[in-house]
Amino acid sequence: MSDAYAAAGVDVTAGYRQVELIRPMIKSTYREGVLGSLGGFGGLFEPNFKGMKRPVTVSGTDGVGTKLKIAFLLDKHGTVGIDCVAMCVNDIICSGAEPLFFLDYMAVGKNIPERTAEIVSGVAEGCREAGCALIGGETAEHPGMTLPDEYDLAGFAVGLVDYDDMLDGKNVRPGDAVIALPSSGVHSNGFSLIRKIFSPTAQSLAEYVPGLGKTLGEELLTPTRIYVKTLLGLLRGFPGAVRSAAHITGGGIFENAPRCLPDGVKMTVDARALARPPIFDIIAAKGGVPERDMYNTFNMGAGMLLAVKGDKADDVLRELQSHGESAVIAGECGAGEKGVDIIW
Repeated sequence: MSDAYAAAGVDVTAGYRQVELIRPMIKSTYREGVLGSLGGFGGLFEPNFKGMKRPVTVSGTDGVGTKLKIAFLLDKHGTVGIDCVAMCVNDIICSGAEPLFFLDYMAVGKNIPERTAEIVSGVAEGCREAGCALIGGETAEHPGMTLPDEYDLAGFAVGLVDYDDMLDGKNVRPGDAVIALPSSGVHSNGFSLIRKIFSPTAQSLAEYVPGLGKTLGEELLTPTRIYVKTLLGLLRGFPGAVRSAAHITGGGIFENAPRCLPDGVKMTVDARALARPPIFDIIAAKGGVPERDMYNTFNMGAGMLLAVKGDKADDVLRELQSHGESAVIAGECGAGEKGVDIIW
């Protein structure tokens, strides 16, 4: 231990304590391909290319954003790690790639091992949900830059797909159906607007909201849904049926849906078919937010949109529903300028 470093605000021994607390959590995510163990200078993973003609790695990186401010106010840190993983792996699966491994990065004002372990427990849970291994990470103590009770959390994931199986939107055609997979709520986008509207405090977040059936804080901290296993099941069970996928994140449906379309194809989404979580009505009413802005900021109940071959849409929908997925056909693709029309 360096007394001088500790006097400057960096507690190296806290880092040692943290590693011991999170070691079993990390091991619980291991899958075939993981090499080495926690504590090396790099995370090691040996991919299996067997059966692939042209393996392609797909990577994604993201953070939790200002949703963390809600976690700080409530001193609840066990779910934000799920958000961090979800934001990365949900992007990767949109290319048809299976996430293989994940690494996180945490910048803290003060390393409190028990709090860090709580955060990592969420990261590990997200990795288990996605079927990817947590093979490393970094916790950096930044006194003077980050407040002692605050932190930032980000990460990245790497996945693998055969070139011929990639989803890139180029095969979407007029007549394809749009299937919406429901969100679990706000997910991890739009929280700067949410905080501006609600000016949240620990007290207000703890208040029960009848329209939600829970407190506002519980609703806002609901973790982002992870769609990886659902989509992998479809891609393997219905080869070629899913043409493309769009993860609905910041910018909402207006910004993200066109990212899965080729030139000359537009998507029409009938939002009336979506199960709209009540939190969005509360946000719109309290903030006076126009509907177009809502659909240009939030997922509005559709965390993932799939463009599916028209003659396969009913089969895909039945498969999803047979596994308890509340999916719906929420529109179609047609000829026109690349973009999205939303009916609400």
